[in-house]
Amino acid sequence: MLEIHGLDVHYGGVHALRGLSLTIAPGEIVALLGNNGAGKTTTLSAVSGLVRSTAGKVVFDGREITRDRPHKIAERGLVHVPEGRRVFSTLTVHENLQLGGYLVRDQAEIRKRIERVYELLPRLAERRAQQGGTLSGGEQQMLAIGRALVTGPRLLLLDEPSMGLAPLVVASVMELIAGINAEGTSVLLVEQNATAALKIAHRGYVIENGECVLDGPAADLREDARVVEAYLGGV
Repeated sequence: MLEIHGLDVHYGGVHALRGLSLTIAPGEIVALLGNNGAGKTTTLSAVSGLVRSTAGKVVFDGREITRDRPHKIAERGLVHVPEGRRVFSTLTVHENLQLGGYLVRDQAEIRKRIERVYELLPRLAERRAQQGGTLSGGEQQMLAIGRALVTGPRLLLLDEPSMGLAPLVVASVMELIAGINAEGTSVLLVEQNATAALKIAHRGYVIENGECVLDGPAADLREDARVVEAYLGGV
């Protein structure tokens, strides 16, 4: 479904990605692990067209999208939920969800997708008239994911969805991601909470200094001494 081949990204004199390659098959959740500054967010931004690569290519569903504009990539079903939630704080929950359908011409389809989000996330349905900025951190994260679902993703890029959330809320977010995947949406998950990510992922990649240094089935990575020591708290 997604193929990244030899991707390089520079920020001025900083070489952020160094020949990065990875793949995602249809129906997979793939976790992307690494320390701060390893290149995880840059990977998602390069895939979704928010930053330009200096070498390599990105292929989605057999078509190269390396130089496509972000809205064209989203139209193809590759939807990015960036770090930090970024809900529209002065708009209501419902208005935030409506904005997720800005690329969808069929208004009936938008309404159908919003109702599906409310079914998945009844807390948002209860707060549909409430301003986004007044929601809790966990509710804002749910709203950000819900807004992406209205766009109609076939591959969802999630950047640190558990950041700053209480453990109980993290579990709810991970359950939501697993449920979305079970309904057919593939997921590339960047997550500092490696324990939570590897519980729901099928496979994972570990990147350091912009390079992939380890990959494999999630179950194997959970048992790998290097991953345990670096990302799972040594337990």
